[in-house]
Amino acid sequence: MSFFDRAAAHIARLVGHPFSFALACLIVIVWAGLGPIAGYSDTWQLIINTSTTIVTFLMVFLIQNTQNRDNHALHLKIDELLRALDAADTRLVDLEERSEQELQQLHDRYRELANGAAVEKEKRDESRPKRQAGSDAGERRRNQGPRRRVQEPKA
Repeated sequence: MSFFDRAAAHIARLVGHPFSFALACLIVIVWAGLGPIAGYSDTWQLIINTSTTIVTFLMVFLIQNTQNRDNHALHLKIDELLRALDAADTRLVDLEERSEQELQQLHDRYRELANGAAVEKEKRDESRPKRQAGSDAGERRRNQGPRRRVQEPKA
């Protein structure tokens, strides 16, 4: 990993820590407290505006770098899982490279497959003979799971 990648990951971890949030809140409180002393001057306002703009500008790049790296690693892991499963549709491995239109076509195809599976399930359920609830005491016992014996405390 390059120096930038290591630094970006380290800074992203630090900035994501609750202590960093508390420090930022403290800075704002100190700045606000200095307002009456500075007479709420333009310089006083410029300090916080410039500081927050610079920090935000730099953090966008660091966080985006971290997200891109994490996203790439996640895609590689999922791709490996798809390749490892015999029943998996390996055409899905490079989805992030597809156009929006191709993604929509795949989405529609899988929605149709899901709807078809739901229809098939309904057909199977309708073809099964219906039982009346509570008609078979043995069936109820089997559905309850194994019985446990509670030992009586010895006196």
